[in-house]
Order: sequence, then C-alpha cells, then structure tokens
Amino acid sequence: MENFKLHAIDQAIVLCYLLVTVAIGFWISKRASKNLNSYFLGGNTIPWYMLGLSNASGMFDISGTMWMVYLLFVYGLKSVWIPWLWPVFNQIFMMVFLSIWLRRSGVMTGAEWIRFRFGDGRGAQLAHLIVVLFALINVVGFLAYGFIGVAKFSAAFLPWTLSSDPAMNVKLYGLIVSSITTLYVVKGGMFSVVFTEVLQFGIMTVACIWVGIVAMQAVSPEMLAAAVPDGWGQIFFGKHLDLDWSTLMPAANDKIASDGWEFFSFFVGLMLLKGTLQSTAGPAPNYDMQRVLSARTPREAAYMSGLVNVVLLIPRYMLVAGLTVLALVFFTGQLNAMGDAVDFEEILPLAMKEFMPVGLLGLLIAALLAAFMSTYAATVNAAPAYVVNDIYKRYFNPNASDRTYIWMSYAVSIAVVVIGTTIGMVVESLSSIVQWIVTALYGGYTAANLLKWIWWRFNSYGYFWGMVAGIVGAGVVPEIASRLAEAEVLAPIKPIYLFPVIFALSLLGCILGALLSQPDETETLKNFYRKVRPWGFWGPIHKLVVAEDPRVEANTDFRRDMLNVAIGIVWQTSLTATGIYLVIKDYRSLLVSLILVMATSILLKFNWYDKLQDHPTDMAANCDGSKSTD
Repeated sequence: MENFKLHAIDQAIVLCYLLVTVAIGFWISKRASKNLNSYFLGGNTIPWYMLGLSNASGMFDISGTMWMVYLLFVYGLKSVWIPWLWPVFNQIFMMVFLSIWLRRSGVMTGAEWIRFRFGDGRGAQLAHLIVVLFALINVVGFLAYGFIGVAKFSAAFLPWTLSSDPAMNVKLYGLIVSSITTLYVVKGGMFSVVFTEVLQFGIMTVACIWVGIVAMQAVSPEMLAAAVPDGWGQIFFGKHLDLDWSTLMPAANDKIASDGWEFFSFFVGLMLLKGTLQSTAGPAPNYDMQRVLSARTPREAAYMSGLVNVVLLIPRYMLVAGLTVLALVFFTGQLNAMGDAVDFEEILPLAMKEFMPVGLLGLLIAALLAAFMSTYAATVNAAPAYVVNDIYKRYFNPNASDRTYIWMSYAVSIAVVVIGTTIGMVVESLSSIVQWIVTALYGGYTAANLLKWIWWRFNSYGYFWGMVAGIVGAGVVPEIASRLAEAEVLAPIKPIYLFPVIFALSLLGCILGALLSQPDETETLKNFYRKVRPWGFWGPIHKLVVAEDPRVEANTDFRRDMLNVAIGIVWQTSLTATGIYLVIKDYRSLLVSLILVMATSILLKFNWYDKLQDHPTDMAANCDGSKSTD
C-alpha cells in the first residue's frame, strides 16, 4: 500500500483530464458572464438531455461512491434500500410532478421562489432570509462532505508526498483538488458546470462499465459465495437484517451494530416515511433545484429528472459492485488483518490499486475525480445565486451592473469553499456527515416545504417559524441525544431515529406560525395557484380564481401522480439492482429485474410521459409552447 506508485501513463491521463476541464471553464466564461441568468441558469437555453447528464454527473460523487461500496460490502444486496436515506427516490417525485410545478414559477433560485409563493410582506422577507440561511448551511455541509471524500481518495492514488504527516498529506490533496474545481466553476458558472459535467459523465460511464467487466472476468459466483455470509445476495429482508459475518469478518458485524440498522424492516419503513415526506417537500435549494430552474420548459424539467435515473444507476452500480466483489474475494484477509481499525470507506481505493490495469486505473481515477468535481462544482454554483441574487441584489445594490454581480458571485463562491473546506478538515467520517445532512438537517426542512405546496393557509410566518424550529432542532436534538447517551440516560440513538422528533418540532412551528398570523395576500396566492396549479388543500383560492376565470380547472391528478411515484420507485430500484446482478452474474435475478424495468417503463410511458403538460390547459393558449410563463 505505502509503496504504491501511479504509472506514468495513468498520471498523464489524470493530468490531461484536469487541464481539459479547467480549459473548458475559461473557454466558455465569456458566455456565462453576460448576466445573472446566464451565470446561474445558462440563460434557460441548455437542452434538457444535457441538463440531465449534468445532474446525473453531479450526483455521482466520490464520497457517495465510497460509501456505497462499503454498504454493498457489508450489507449485500439489501444495501440497495439504504440510499433511501437521501432519499434517492426523490428524483421520482421530481420527474412525476415536482419539476413541472417548480419550473412553472420561472424564478432563478429557491429563495426567489419563496417570494413567488408568499409575496413581499414582512413575513415573506423573513421566510426568504431563512431559506437563504438553510441553503448556505446545506451547501457548506455538502462541500465539507465532498472534501472528505476527495481528500481520502486523492491521497491514496496521486504520487506526490506533500507532507510528512499522513493526515496533513490527505488534507493538502483535498485542498488542491477543491481549488482546481473552484477555479473553473467560478469562471464559467452554470455553462461551465453543465458542459464539463457532460464530459465528466462520459468518462465516468466508460470507466464504470470497464470496471464491471474486469470484476466479471476475475470473480465467479462460486468465489463470491465463499466470501460472503448466507443471505448476502438476497435483496428482500425480514424483521432483522440476518447477516452474520462472525466467521468471515467480525469487524463487519461490529460495523452493522454501530450503524444501528439491525432491525432492518423498521429502518426501511422509517426511511420510506421520511423519504416520502422529504420528496414531496421538493428539492433542497442546491444544484438539483438549479438544474430544474435552468430547463427551457416545465416539461423538459420533468424529462431531465427522469433521465437522471436512466443514465446514472446501472453504470454507477456496475462500478460499485465491481470494486466490492473484487475486495470481498481477494482482500478479506487484508481487511481482517486491520482488526478493529479497519476503515470500510477505504475499500474502494484498495480494490482499485490492486486490480485496475494501467490505463484503466488512470481513466478510473480521472472518472472519480470528475465525479467529485461535478458534485462540488454544482454545489459551489448554487451558493452565490442565493447570496448575490437574493441578498445583495435585493437588499443592498439592486441597480448594480451585471459585471458587479458576477464579481460578487466569484467572491461568494470562494468564501463558501473556504468555510466548507475548513469544516471538512475537522470532520473525519463520511458516514457521520452524510447521516446528519440527510436526517437532522433535512428533517428540519421537510415540514415547511411540504406544506408550502399543498395548503393555501400555510403562510410566510408559518414557513419562517417552521424552518427556524427545524434548523435549531437539527443542531440541538442530536447534541441532546448524544449528551443523554454519554450520561447513560438513553442508549445511543442514530440520526435517522431522531428525524420524527425534529420533524415534529418543525411541524409545530409551521402550524403555530401560520394560524397565529394572518393569511398571505390573496393576489399572491391566486397568482401562485394559477401558474403552478398544485393539488392539495387549495379550495378557497380555487373558488376565487374560478370566479375571475371560469375556465380554470383544479388539479385532480393526485391519485395518478402517487401511482406513478409508486411505479417509478419500483422502476428505479430495479435499475439499481440490474447493475449489481449483472456484475455478480446472478442471471436469474437479473432477468427478473429487467422484466420489472421494462414493465414499469411501459406503464410510465402511458401514465406519465404521454400526460405531461407545460402549463394547465386553461393557460396553454396564453403561453408560448416553447417557453415558461416567466
């Protein structure tokens, strides 16, 4: 391990990739710097399929891939369900209805969307400021998460010793790669992010499929069966996880115990409940939302969200499965030798070093650097949109030149990178920051952002106090639980089990804030309802709108949308399993998953794709068919 040297050919491939990426950022920076719309949304001129590839690339990150390799290694096929923590199926909700609703607003950022929903009163200003705060916390958290992953990865492969202290060597590599990524995204904005991510996605897809083929050639089903416990290859589960690693790798049993997911059916049920609430709330104000708002039309925003699932899942899980089975069969002894000090997040670089041939190793390193850079770049691009467009432009300097706004965006991007990097240098574990973001932080986001879509009486003060209660709860509740566990008052509690508490606090803040204040302005509510046309509890507003225009029809698609969501989750899960079954050569299960993919695709074609509309029927005649009602 310590004597590993990257071949000159692999070094050349990695350096070439880095140079090309930065060059693209500078090459298109002139186009991106025309104005804020060009910088943050690409002028709403980027085709949906490029946005889809870009979004898929942004979701294919080093940190997440290292985490998924560890999950598949320890939990087997049941790990397919664990990414519901994010929740990964939020993309299904997006493609079915939320991308259309969101894009119909015609705004630039999530904070600007808040003004569209709640107006410009005092409460709306508070709601606007709190969503900016949440967006920045979210961005900084993801930058720290990305920094940890790329630092570990880069130090494992790149050939130069930057410090005699191994821990500092890791952090310095993280600083270098983060700085390069920041350089091209700051210069090029959304155009730079999208065009480089399309290039990056192509590199990643080739490398992923190649790694899957290498693993299929090296590992037989019999070899894999001898390296894993009974039940490892079974995707379905009972009340308990029922995986016993004690004779093969005791440390894996310890890891399962420390994760706290042994009662697997309860864990999956809680993830499904949490994920459904979070997904209906819509995307957090980050790069995913920016892609939707960048789409040319609402329907193209839905296409983009659907494409992410098609192009991302099978190649990514071929990579995850390939590296996992190689590690299981050939490196279990080496991992066992580490004893209690084993770091399952290091499985990915270990398998790559030992098994990837010259050329493929360089391509795979470039691909995973691309994965990091695409996620990091997209996250960095989201931050200045909120600070510059929603704070500086609105409250401090509304008449500044476009050049001033662009330069402010550069400064904000650098600032959030510095803050996220500083946090990343302190936090050591990927798993800990993942679980805090997707459970505690998003637990505080969910209630307010669910109610904003479906309840007319939910107002700006309800949003503000719900988000305040949620953000405070995300910081305080895990700390209280930790202190009680240290005092042995309570057993240690994992972050996901705190989600209901944080959600309840936020929901209480939402309801009290809304009912103890006046409703938002009627004209604001009517305008929102008329343009977005969500389903939910909008009866009083619907009556007012119909009184002015009898052609207006209520959205009655709730049942159809929920059916399509259920079908879509089966479709997405089958796509995920397909990549794994292919690599482990479980052809019977592969056939079943392919049949499910085809059947659900046909159902979605007729019940979702054929019924998409840019605008409600009564508004279509007043809208340009190629543009949103911005």
